Amino acid sequence: MVSDVLWVLSHIKWLDLLDILLVTMVFYWLFSRAQGTQAVQLLRGMVLVILVIFLVGQILPLKGFSWLINTALPALLIAIPVIFQPELRRALERLGRTGSLLVRRQQEAAIERVIDEVVDATYRLATQRHGALIAFERETGLQEFIETGIPIYADVRAELLRTIFHPNTALHDKAVIIREDKIVAASCMLPVTHNPQYRTMGTRHRAAIGLTEESDALVIVVSEETGIISVAHNGRIVRYLDSDRLRSLLLAFFQHRLTSRDWEQRS
Repeated sequence: MVSDVLWVLSHIKWLDLLDILLVTMVFYWLFSRAQGTQAVQLLRGMVLVILVIFLVGQILPLKGFSWLINTALPALLIAIPVIFQPELRRALERLGRTGSLLVRRQQEAAIERVIDEVVDATYRLATQRHGALIAFERETGLQEFIETGIPIYADVRAELLRTIFHPNTALHDKAVIIREDKIVAASCMLPVTHNPQYRTMGTRHRAAIGLTEESDALVIVVSEETGIISVAHNGRIVRYLDSDRLRSLLLAFFQHRLTSRDWEQRS
């Protein structure tokens, strides 16, 4: 057994190592692009099935099974781009945007403007004890929740957010959802968490946590009773934030995404 392994290693050339490296990079790229989306589980399952089928076809002398796999493989290669069309489109858009310093600076300016407007609105809402719920859409789409609200599609402005969450307006009672640098909808219904750890919290806080349990969204909450500012993410919530801490948190969060993923959905 050891001698067989040594024999295989002795016959590996640098082109073979390059081939293995390229295949590894392709799979890593596919998984990294799908990370945070609902397609990642499907992608993992398909890769596992393909590997099992390939190994069975190579190890066992099954002529009929091998014929079936060789016949079905072209159809499978056509089906994969169809199934993962949204993820592949986003990935190609990201690839096309890399390397442009001008675009990168425009992205940085856009994210800072959005954060400044949101922090300004949040601080003023908190000082006036006006409750608010602001959700940032990330990789996982929030269209099903957007459709429960009123379409707006306007630039993110502090004055607009303050107006929406003013107690005398018809849209103040639920959530605003921000996609890229636009407020896409207001008065959106969010799912409420059923985690008993948060059962003593108000509806806004439990809705913020509930959305982050089902998606990778980031949600800002302003308490109507206390004016306390909180941020929910990944099923957890950080409370008692002032405007400086909120701004630092949002900058750190989104600048990290800008560095690692070119902030494709925020530019």
